[in-house]
Amino acid sequence: MARAPHSSRRSRPPCPPSALTGPLEWRYATKRFDPDRKIDPAIRSALERALVLSPSPSGLQPWRFVVIGDAGVRERLRAVSWNQPQITEASHLVVFAARTGLTPADVERHVQHTAAVRSVPVESLAGLRTMIGGFVEQLRAAGRLDAWCDRQAYLALGTFLTSATLLGIDACPMEGIDPAAYDEILSLPAQGYHTLCVAAAGHRSPDDACAGLAKVRFPVEEVITRV
Repeated sequence: MARAPHSSRRSRPPCPPSALTGPLEWRYATKRFDPDRKIDPAIRSALERALVLSPSPSGLQPWRFVVIGDAGVRERLRAVSWNQPQITEASHLVVFAARTGLTPADVERHVQHTAAVRSVPVESLAGLRTMIGGFVEQLRAAGRLDAWCDRQAYLALGTFLTSATLLGIDACPMEGIDPAAYDEILSLPAQGYHTLCVAAAGHRSPDDACAGLAKVRFPVEEVITRV
């Protein structure tokens, strides 16, 4: 497999600050979506690629993203999501799931894949295998491995929400769901994953009363400490 190009990453020109802060001021947790407006396929593909490109410590990517397109499944999920309309109204619905009981085999899969992508002998990554494997075992011994995997999936949620905003897509992160019911409906435990949260994405409805509300944030000096 050919080595992945890196020159484009090194030469990426910076965007003006307003190109970031402007969209972030515009976004809000959309409560009502226009069910007749669908996300353009190219934008949908970009959002899903953003999930794949999300940062992950050690590159382990202990997550699974389940895109729900089936209307019947959405209705079942809405019933275990406090009947929130975003579940069925949004153009795009993504369930964020994390790995349950990460294993040495998962670490080895990552090492093998890294060697293939970077066109290097897998033997040259022995140090990487030892480092990641030792870290995972420490987390397992401390009983914190699943919680660590959960946090990685939330990094991907942040990437998804910001990416949607930059592309002019409305989104809503949702934890008001029954994770165990989601697991059962989507058969996630059998695949080695468990549900954490959901993100709905699409275009806001003109009937969404939340769209016109002022954004409420504490002043920067109250949330950022400089040392």
